[in-house]
Amino acid sequence: MSITSPTPVRILGLIPARFASTRFPGKPLIDIHGKSMIQRVYEQASKSDTLSEVAVATDDERIRAHVEGFGGTVIMTADTHQSGTDRCAEAARQLPGFDVVINIQGDEPYIDSRQIDLLGQCFNDPQTELATLVKIISSNEELHNVNSPKVILNMHSEALYFSRTPIPYLRDKSSDSWLLQHTFYKHIGVYGYRADILQAITKLPVSLLEKAESLEQLRWLENGYRIKVAVTDIETRAIDTPEDLKTVLKENK
Repeated sequence: MSITSPTPVRILGLIPARFASTRFPGKPLIDIHGKSMIQRVYEQASKSDTLSEVAVATDDERIRAHVEGFGGTVIMTADTHQSGTDRCAEAARQLPGFDVVINIQGDEPYIDSRQIDLLGQCFNDPQTELATLVKIISSNEELHNVNSPKVILNMHSEALYFSRTPIPYLRDKSSDSWLLQHTFYKHIGVYGYRADILQAITKLPVSLLEKAESLEQLRWLENGYRIKVAVTDIETRAIDTPEDLKTVLKENK
């Protein structure tokens, strides 16, 4: 009797990109050592072994023309989306036939494709609905940085909660020694979604926990969805401001 091999999971990598940014307008098209940021993200994502296809999702004609100019695939979306997740959901509807969608941050020009592969591997388990990455926190500064969300996990490597404050709180321990007493994780903001789950979560109303922490993934947890978590040891560097750009240019001469 012949044994049928499992059908490979088809994964679509989407890079949401918008021109209008409050802190850094035109960010996707900024030059980083001779290439735009969006081109660098696209090329890094294309190195992934798990992605069947990579595309940029945008509402801006300047970005569309630029991506097509370097040979990339681009999907035009509405200009009313409030998040990259919503933009990915629309783009995915225009590119059917994929089992999983990975939302790749458009402001990480040197993202390591191994992180994308690690995230994609979470969907080898057919029970995985959503997935993301975390990294062990190594400094008190990072632990108490409200701009770096933290996450706690259950025994099945699923997210229990995300917060901008350190979690868990270690009672009767000096906060300066917390890293010696417990393993804390920070969230790495790249997401994978099973294709049907992506469409479902974008129909959910904004939740109370999401409003409190300003973290959209809490909406999914609050509505009972499970988020699989994989641990990476690779650091990421996002460009949110012109000052961040100066730092990245120095680090990657």
